[in-house]
Amino acid sequence: MLNGGSKLGPYEILSPLGAGGMGEVYRARDTRLDRTVAVKILPRHLSEQPEARERFEREARAVSSLNHANICQLYDVGQQEGVHYLVMEYLEGETLAARLIKGPLPLEQVLRYGAEIADGLDKAHRSGVVHRDLKPGNIMLTRSGAKLMDFGLAKTAAPPKPASHLSATLTSADVSHPLTAQGTVLGTYQYMSPEQVEGREADARSDIFSLGAVLYEMTTGKRAFEGKSQISIASAILEKEPEPISAVLPLAPPALEHVVESCIAKDPEARWQSAADITRELRWISSAGSRAGQVLPLHPHRKFPERALWVTMATLLLAALLWTILRRPLPAALRTYLLPPPDAAFHFTGDLSGPPALSPDGTQVAFSARNPKERDFIWIRALDNTTPRKLPGTEGGYDPFWSADGRTLGFFADGKLRKIAAAGGPVTALADAPNARGGCWSKDNLIVYAPDYRDGLWSVGAGGGTPRPATRVDSSKHTTHRWPVFLPDGKHFLFLATNHVGGVPAQNGIYLASLDKADGGKLILATDSSVDYASGYLLFHQQTSLVAQRFDPATGALSGDAVTIAGDVEYDSGTWHTTFTVSPDGLLLYEPGTAKLLHVDMTLMDRAGKVVGHAGEPDSYFGARPSPDGKHLAVALGDPKPDIWVFNLENGSRTRLTFEPSSYFMPAWSPDGQRVGFMAQNGPSGTFGSTLHARLANGSGQDELLAVPAGDPSISLTWPQWSPDGRYLLYQQQSGPAGTSVWALPTSGERKPFPVVLPQTPQSRISYFRLSPQGRWLAYSATDSGREEIYVTQFPGSAGRWQVSREGGLFPVWRQDGKELYYLGLDTQLRAVEVKAEGSNFSVGDPQTLFTIKNAFPLGSPYEAMPDGQRFLVMTPPESTASPLLLIQNWTAPLNH
Repeated sequence: MLNGGSKLGPYEILSPLGAGGMGEVYRARDTRLDRTVAVKILPRHLSEQPEARERFEREARAVSSLNHANICQLYDVGQQEGVHYLVMEYLEGETLAARLIKGPLPLEQVLRYGAEIADGLDKAHRSGVVHRDLKPGNIMLTRSGAKLMDFGLAKTAAPPKPASHLSATLTSADVSHPLTAQGTVLGTYQYMSPEQVEGREADARSDIFSLGAVLYEMTTGKRAFEGKSQISIASAILEKEPEPISAVLPLAPPALEHVVESCIAKDPEARWQSAADITRELRWISSAGSRAGQVLPLHPHRKFPERALWVTMATLLLAALLWTILRRPLPAALRTYLLPPPDAAFHFTGDLSGPPALSPDGTQVAFSARNPKERDFIWIRALDNTTPRKLPGTEGGYDPFWSADGRTLGFFADGKLRKIAAAGGPVTALADAPNARGGCWSKDNLIVYAPDYRDGLWSVGAGGGTPRPATRVDSSKHTTHRWPVFLPDGKHFLFLATNHVGGVPAQNGIYLASLDKADGGKLILATDSSVDYASGYLLFHQQTSLVAQRFDPATGALSGDAVTIAGDVEYDSGTWHTTFTVSPDGLLLYEPGTAKLLHVDMTLMDRAGKVVGHAGEPDSYFGARPSPDGKHLAVALGDPKPDIWVFNLENGSRTRLTFEPSSYFMPAWSPDGQRVGFMAQNGPSGTFGSTLHARLANGSGQDELLAVPAGDPSISLTWPQWSPDGRYLLYQQQSGPAGTSVWALPTSGERKPFPVVLPQTPQSRISYFRLSPQGRWLAYSATDSGREEIYVTQFPGSAGRWQVSREGGLFPVWRQDGKELYYLGLDTQLRAVEVKAEGSNFSVGDPQTLFTIKNAFPLGSPYEAMPDGQRFLVMTPPESTASPLLLIQNWTAPLNH
């Protein structure tokens, strides 16, 4: 055992947390970052055993590949004087095993924690990791939810060695507590799958069996498979069925019993085949409440299309609702489902998504949807019609909102605030909005909107004009204002003010402001998400639920208690937005679910758009840059607070370069490939803006501050890039939705920065730039012509300007030899242009279309050219699922009882 005060590297041991046969765990302090961590060590007597050391190293490899809200995070690995150790996220709470000593969990907790456990398992399985020892003791219940721990028995791609017969390893044992046997049969017997008991190879479906056993115990308080010895437990797993949940708990939803029974089927083929399916089922049961017993549950073997299944479910639900209406006096809260457009899926989470918005009169809903062949569009559906309408001209549209009269829609697309008649027609651009976060439209035809993810709110007339500040961010508290909502008087509005790096939770929440005064507003409610107002109530996100609380818009005062309206509602933690919308006449529309993280795939494609590989499993990536030799990637990874990592493309290892409290984006390599530069949002200076930093690519050394904003602390510095000769650091400077420019900072001498490219008009902006590999030419995108186009100018003298794109362009990237320039067209087609430089002359060839890139994320480039000139690294968003929306009529009825 280690004593308090002893050190392992930079980690000071504080106190022991627990010990087992394969390790000791301590609470410790990271002296570099002054944060509490958990340190797990492999004792010296075990480090000499190859099997124990391999299990310890296997856990490090398995957890290092996983980044998920429901998996305990690995921070570091190390070795000191023969002691091997892992540094993990410190979790405050209790294990599920400790909680089960008190008895079964309430049904709401079973469904919520169960869905979170399944979601974490799904992440592990998609990353090629099978846990193989899922049990209550390896699940921690924390304030933020359930966390999977202890991947010491996890299996990756390599299959296990052939196992000997079960009888060779089973002996009589005390089984009052779950045991983990050492030998060829791996796992804890009470939660093993039949194939593990028989010594056969375990796969993801084995974890699903264990999950079923855990869910059974959470619901009933009893283990699914009991016995007085390991032999009798193994016999129960192989031959017996546990007592039905309904016999132990008669009021349990039949759908939950179906989920558990399908998990613990003896034959792996008869089980659920994906943990993601279990997640969806548990969340559906939670959102459906008692109705889960009236609707046929989904079978793990789906033999008919998902849309047909949802139609069947909706039909049965409507029949049940009609019967309820006949038996109960009105008013009652009526529920039904709304399906996405044919051959499309809703797109409700992520930076460029379009959550639903009900019209003021409650007759229509606008939303964003996508299909695999085209960009997102804004759609409208009349609630008395089953066929949605796609609005032509709204390609790439997101965050729709209605005019007060319900005749017009505002939305954002391609860096602009735009509007279109709800009946269809021409689209009008009103103002710049590079990375918008919501808007609202007053009865006096004034629009308040958030043009950028790190800005305050602005206002502009619905007919256009010069935008004016509507709020001002207090940089000592917040980094963003977003999701504005007008109150009935048309003068006051609510909005979310929060901090990208946490800040003080009591200061983050909903604020009340007025058009008469552009200030920081008055705090109304501390919360973590968007809000809406209707029928005298504020509706907002609380834990996993949607709640309503009495609110007086005249005084800005809340009263009474918050009442739960819906159990589990989809919450996008990356943008602090909850997927719901409400109308003044008693309609509520929301997407059932829980917190959702943004996952994208780093796909390697050839020049024809054919997938030739992947650079890691799908995760919360916000852009990546290949090293000069193409052997490594610098990646911004994590949601909602990204960090910078370096991926080794040759052996798959990862090195983390940054840690809390900031959010880190936009990695770039030094010319020699030894350092990685990046942007720190709300960095160590505590300002509202952002600063530029660098670290050695191998993770050693200290943070190097490269550049800070001069004068105005609200200025942001972004997109760092060194010149090939190392003489200059280039970056983009931004203040507000416009006001962007490219600057260069000499790395020696007086180090006085100078502008390289400035906008040609006050309304134009520069979105992105890239210096050529030879360092003589700068490519950038600008809106000087009213449309984003690609231009090239000389560096450092900025002499001459050549237009490269012809019909709009974004994200210019050079081929390594400097003879070809790539860019993303406004139609999402990746194009290549041959360029030729002779002296001070620059010539441009005809653009050639390569392939389509589905989406572009505003905090990172959607693609990069690999140094070999034959492949592209493309950030590919996941396919959206065709889940339905739940519509509630007369949602206030429960509040009046």
